[in-house]
Amino acid sequence: MFQALLNRLQPVAQHAQRVVARVFLRWCTPRGDSPLVGTIADLVRSKPQLVAENLLLRQQLIVLNRSGKRPQCTRADRALLVVLTSKVQHWREALLIVRPETVLRWHREGVRLFWQGKSRATSQGPRIAAETIARIKEMAARNRRWGADRLRGELRKLGITVAKRTMQRHMRQARPSPQCGQTWATFRRNHAKDSWACDFVQLADVYFRPLFALVVTALGARRIVHVGVTRAPTDAWVAQQLREATPFGHAPN
Repeated sequence: MFQALLNRLQPVAQHAQRVVARVFLRWCTPRGDSPLVGTIADLVRSKPQLVAENLLLRQQLIVLNRSGKRPQCTRADRALLVVLTSKVQHWREALLIVRPETVLRWHREGVRLFWQGKSRATSQGPRIAAETIARIKEMAARNRRWGADRLRGELRKLGITVAKRTMQRHMRQARPSPQCGQTWATFRRNHAKDSWACDFVQLADVYFRPLFALVVTALGARRIVHVGVTRAPTDAWVAQQLREATPFGHAPN
């Protein structure tokens, strides 16, 4: 019986503990409504927290005294504010000249610049040897039917490991694409009047249920030839829609 009573009182005690913790944290904010509450909160806070908050406030005063009507933060000011806010527990309440979202944006920019510097190449030259590049180009020129994967496999037999993207870049230099025949834009312009196009369009009904419409269009006349709507498009359904769009042998020329 005593154990059952303890089990019932345990949730109540946990809820009371959370309420007391929230009240205490609200009192410990650096910008309390009452000076007495703020003083008591400062007494229970640690010395490093007070020092970091004072440095944060002092840095903001330096920026305000140096600027005119609108505070202008240099890169050094931004970096210092980001570092100081990371050391203060209630840093949002201690910010006076900028918004918390601005400091978070500065932090994201700093992280991006840091990793850009880490990933930047230390040397301006190629990361692979010139002999390896010459070998890749020679193999690509002599074996035009070999793809990047096979060329990489042949290089691995020689103890040379090269990334696939690097291999493809040097292969394109050794195999210039011949400019023969008409381009796709020219083909489309010449045969648009005799071509049809079809594609799916996703819609929704009044109950927000998905619908899929297959639209067949004549490109030259800009005319809709056929429209089919279904909830679950399948291969058989698409084939049936194409048959309905071309009855009695009616089809693009």
